[in-house]
Amino acid sequence: MELSKKNIIDILKSSDTSIFQEADAVRKKFVGDGVHLRGLIEFSNICRCECLYCGLQSSNKDVKRYRLSKSEILDITQKGVDEGFKTIVLQSGEDIFFDTKLMCDIIEGIKQLNVALTLSIGEKSFEEYKAYKDAGADRYLLRIETTDENLYKQMHPYGSLANRKRCLKDLKRLGYETGTGCLVGLPNQSLESLANDILFFEELNADMIGIGPFIPHPNTPLKNDQAGNLALALKVMALTRIILKDINIPATTAMETLSPNGRMLALQSGANVVMPNLTDDFHKKMYEIYPNKLSGSRKDLEKLINSINRYIVVDNCGSRN
Repeated sequence: MELSKKNIIDILKSSDTSIFQEADAVRKKFVGDGVHLRGLIEFSNICRCECLYCGLQSSNKDVKRYRLSKSEILDITQKGVDEGFKTIVLQSGEDIFFDTKLMCDIIEGIKQLNVALTLSIGEKSFEEYKAYKDAGADRYLLRIETTDENLYKQMHPYGSLANRKRCLKDLKRLGYETGTGCLVGLPNQSLESLANDILFFEELNADMIGIGPFIPHPNTPLKNDQAGNLALALKVMALTRIILKDINIPATTAMETLSPNGRMLALQSGANVVMPNLTDDFHKKMYEIYPNKLSGSRKDLEKLINSINRYIVVDNCGSRN
């Protein structure tokens, strides 16, 4: 289906929920009923950035900071492999301690375990992205959060939308399966802005899109702002599925934080990926991007997935190709 910006805005405004069934049908036709598991490792909550919505922002002095060593990361990866995970996602704040050499050493160590590897470690230079790719990284997730220039400046006081876009273009150029995404419900965000985000995903020809509702963190400047609306976030996700038919879309934990059945609703509205958190319990609690972040076990996720007549796919691909 070809949708104009006006069409997208009209659907976002509407109370009609048929878009969810339509997205689910597109998902079934183009990527099937399988749900791909990605084992998430949050290896550092140290961040140089000052994103207003994020609990890990550098000015938040109430965060107990940590970073895992290479051996700790590899140990957690091995446990994930032993549990049957075939794809690992390494995620962190923008922690400059992990220089190019160290990151490449970690990447090479993980790739020896015969898994696909996604990195989500922020804005880097073309040369750094190339080094990670040469070391074996397969995918890279860098959410744009918003394509609205003014809103981006408000939310990222020291960031640059142009540089964020440059990073995504570099990743595509280098041959990564490239993921991005947005927050839904940021203060001062318009439906037109969200429509532009969706059209940007199409322009980028992204391979994965992560969409989550904004959830205010009590130790950030946005602590008193209203949380995003789950139904609206699901609509943005559903429209993204309908436009970019064969991409991977995770059912994000933020949706489950807003509603006990949030991830199930996402899986029934276009999503085909879940990302169980493999990080140990001690460190997991410290990686608080937003409050009350949930993390179900693989067993719980299997039950959820089976309850809606879907099944877990055991592979290390799940690519668009």
